[in-house]
Amino acid sequence: MAQTVNAIILAAGEGKRLRPLTSDTPKCLIELFGKSLIEWQVEALKKCGIHDISIVTGYRGEKIALRGVKTFRNENYDTTNMVESLFCARDKLSQSTIVSYGDIIYEPSILEKLMASREAMSVIVDKNWRAYWEIRFTNPLDDAESLESDSDGNIKSIGQKVTDIESIEGQYIGLMKFQDDGIQALKGFYDNAKRRAVLDPNPLRAGTPFEKSFMTDLLQGLINGGCRVKSVPVINGWLELDSLRDYETYNRMNLEQTLHPFFHTWG
Repeated sequence: MAQTVNAIILAAGEGKRLRPLTSDTPKCLIELFGKSLIEWQVEALKKCGIHDISIVTGYRGEKIALRGVKTFRNENYDTTNMVESLFCARDKLSQSTIVSYGDIIYEPSILEKLMASREAMSVIVDKNWRAYWEIRFTNPLDDAESLESDSDGNIKSIGQKVTDIESIEGQYIGLMKFQDDGIQALKGFYDNAKRRAVLDPNPLRAGTPFEKSFMTDLLQGLINGGCRVKSVPVINGWLELDSLRDYETYNRMNLEQTLHPFFHTWG
């Protein structure tokens, strides 16, 4: 019997760096090239045969209403981060689950590569990240984070600050998959870490409340705990909308027809 694949999109954040576009609108509803970010994602998911789609909402969540798409609300979106948003949809973590940030768009081919991975935990990694970062940041190292894998493609370091750009193998894009034993390992690890954080410092990110933990903190914690997290390499094919500069850059490049090395529109 074919495995059932579902998707959870994390779209609870405020998107402060995109104001005034997000002054009264959730980030995932900002339009790029004629469609909102969430429309791009849902379309890509459906093209790959995934129709069981859930969105975790928060900021201005009442505005997010897509036909046939289930929503979960992170009531504490303003005091929590991605990890807590994910576990607002805990019941949807089953069999094989795609997890995506709500502020990215990606070509269906990227999703197909992730779906093809047979590993319990898999993460999309852009190997050509530097060219993309250079169109977004004056100094790419200001925003880049660690990504280091072993000879088998298992990630050793993710989401840590680095000082040497040459040491970065790629960049995590906010798109991952958990399946089979990986689902149970994820839930068990989260529950244990949350219990520990009640009395002890946050085991995922020292000096930060557990509720503020980043997704990369969770992934690094899983790795440190002995879980294998497989790197699934790609060459571009996605965009992150994090700031007004991103928004202006993408729209300008689309008009100039210079965006195609990084993202191909479709439909």
